[in-house]
Amino acid sequence: MVELIVVMVIIGVLGAIGAGRFFDRSEFDSDVFAEQARALLRHAQKTAIARNAPVHVLLDANRIALCHEASDGDCPAASRVAAPGGAMGAAASSTHCQADGWYCLGRPEGVSYAPSASLRRFFFDPLGRPLTADGSFDGLTLSITGSGKARAVSVTRETGYVQ
Repeated sequence: MVELIVVMVIIGVLGAIGAGRFFDRSEFDSDVFAEQARALLRHAQKTAIARNAPVHVLLDANRIALCHEASDGDCPAASRVAAPGGAMGAAASSTHCQADGWYCLGRPEGVSYAPSASLRRFFFDPLGRPLTADGSFDGLTLSITGSGKARAVSVTRETGYVQ
């Protein structure tokens, strides 16, 4: 009987500690957003190489999106890069991207991100190198924050390596 009470107390303590993690999703959402941002950037680079044509990456306050052609920071429907699985599926992507089938990643609630520079648009050239409209690129680091914990997504200057 004593063993049963001790086991119940231990389960109660573990439940109380673990339950808090399930009510605050922003830490999990920020981890997932960082991994999805890395995958999106890698896909942009590989698509540019495979198509032998540039792929543009658009960064704004609520989304990261891919386009084959981007004028004035806008992405016409005909030039949107298709999502590999056909749709992104997340509620934040549906809200902020406003189109299905487009490789656009919406920022979840409770998660913030900021680029290291005032860069809002760049592209991968047919060789997979990242460039801006003026032909330069000094590297990029996206700082993604949720629940006070920061994650970094980086694009290396010369090679376009995403880490």
